[in-house]
Amino acid sequence: MTKQALALVAALAVAVPAAAQNKDLTARVEAALAQAGPGTRFGIVVVDDQGRDVVAINPDARFIPASNTKMFTTATALDTMGDLTQPDTTGGAAVRLDGRDVVLIGNGDARLSGADDCTVDCLTTLADAVAKRTHVVGDVIGDDTLLPDERWGPGMSWNNIPTRSGTGTSALTMDDNELPVTVTPGAVGAVPKVELPAYYTVDNRLMTVAGSKSAVEFDRAPNGYELRLSGTIGADAKPDKLRVGIDDPARYAAWRFAQLLKARGVRVTGKVDVRHRPLMPSDDPAIRGNAPPARPPLPPVLAKLTPPPLLDDMHLTMKVSQNLHAELFLRRSSLVAGSGSIADGQVAVRAMLAKAGVPRAAFDFSDGSGMSSYNRVAPRGAVIMLRWIATQPWGAAWRETLPVGGVDGTLAKRFGGTLLDHKLFAKTGTLNASAALSGYMIAKSGRTLTFSTYANDIPPGVEATKAVDAALELIAAEN
Repeated sequence: MTKQALALVAALAVAVPAAAQNKDLTARVEAALAQAGPGTRFGIVVVDDQGRDVVAINPDARFIPASNTKMFTTATALDTMGDLTQPDTTGGAAVRLDGRDVVLIGNGDARLSGADDCTVDCLTTLADAVAKRTHVVGDVIGDDTLLPDERWGPGMSWNNIPTRSGTGTSALTMDDNELPVTVTPGAVGAVPKVELPAYYTVDNRLMTVAGSKSAVEFDRAPNGYELRLSGTIGADAKPDKLRVGIDDPARYAAWRFAQLLKARGVRVTGKVDVRHRPLMPSDDPAIRGNAPPARPPLPPVLAKLTPPPLLDDMHLTMKVSQNLHAELFLRRSSLVAGSGSIADGQVAVRAMLAKAGVPRAAFDFSDGSGMSSYNRVAPRGAVIMLRWIATQPWGAAWRETLPVGGVDGTLAKRFGGTLLDHKLFAKTGTLNASAALSGYMIAKSGRTLTFSTYANDIPPGVEATKAVDAALELIAAEN
């Protein structure tokens, strides 16, 4: 643990009753937020290193938190799953032979790579194991039955499904469940060249136009395999590289596995298939009650991967706001005492927040990533959790997963050159007219302030994020 992290834990360890906030500062913060213009609904809570209010505006109102949800998910994983600094011995994908069929088994790992030149957590390792055992297989089956089939959380907008932000969640995940597509311009008036793996077919409605601007759009029906490309790309533009979402990750991984087997001289005589586990009443703890979830014995496997520590993945998840990885953190937290369902995951989240002393009315969640518009959080509740996290044995490690203002992740281009450059550590969030930022900041005095800000109902063209940043810089300067 770094000296800075130790100091942060010590500073936030003791909570005392909130004092009266500075009314003059609050008025100036409200004026800064008002610069965004009418329409936006703001909520903000900032407390000092003793837990006393510095500014509180709509502190108990409930807001769509967007990717601030990932704070709650990752804190639950650290609180629930134990030591995440060791290699992930339970999560790695595995392979077994079932008669003549080969079964690729997902265990909740978010980092499996299907690349030919992969060096860590590689599907090629499993393909090598099969090729050493046999030269003929029947079907190639992707098995994600560890988790119930809940590829999307309730409340996620359907239009996000074709995108990398809305790719399906599965126990068998490969290459972030994203398909790479490259669009290369041709001559003016010509149809651009489109390159992608043969998993999807393409309806190419693109046109090359003069200039260097790219305006490529894509769409795909849910669970469809035809990708429609439209729009334009400039003849002088660089190739446009897209990442398209996958709806059935287990099938995609099995499809790639069949390719790798064939490349190793293994003859595949059957088809690419998939095994899912339907969501059942027993996956709902409210229905299951005190009965433990069914855990059938697992058959022996031919080979199994051991991915790197999950804490490494948590850094990626939080720094760049990776939705799929966050969803798998929720599902794996759910597996500790439940069935791997979203509902069991939310039981784990509620248990963590109860430990933290967060009022039940301060939150509701429907997913682990923040893509759901059903999620709600009050700024006060978020601050209570953040202060509690700082007192936990894993608190400093969690705080190091947060983006740093002016430095990295989703905050690399915010707060640079300001009083908060390198001194703000927070999780961002952006979704459907909503923006969020919550975490810790070091004020001008050197004291650490804990804060949570939300902006909802942002009208088109309004730059609410700039207003929030200005408000935080003002608060830091006055403390």
